[in-house]
Amino acid sequence: MNQLRIIFMGTPEFAVSSLETLVENKFHVVAVITAPDKPQGRGQKLAFSPVKECAIKHNIPVLQPTNLKSPDFLAELKSYNANLQIVVAFRMLPEVVWSMPTIGTFNLHASLLPHYRGAAPINWAIINGETETGVTTFFLNMK
Repeated sequence: MNQLRIIFMGTPEFAVSSLETLVENKFHVVAVITAPDKPQGRGQKLAFSPVKECAIKHNIPVLQPTNLKSPDFLAELKSYNANLQIVVAFRMLPEVVWSMPTIGTFNLHASLLPHYRGAAPINWAIINGETETGVTTFFLNMK
């Protein structure tokens, strides 16, 4: 049986439990893609994303592209030969990225779509006083 080769994409704390679950269940996460490090606090010291910290803890290679369409990034992404990508709380992906793996790209979004598409869906559900919310999972495709 072919082993899954997974690339995980995410940035905030919300995505960490999904990555941890993959690792704990012995799935082969070949790389993590997360946002570039950003200056934080009074000293403007570079801070890692929670997903990057988790990846480092588990010795998983980390990619932090500024341009998801960059030829260098796309070549590096392809070199991992992933057959599945899992996206949790990351940015919109260009088709060239999400269509790369043979099985596809699976996304987990923190709302009951189509409500609260985009960034901060949990925050917006709270701000709007929702009494019920959830998550939506789906494979990315052109339909």
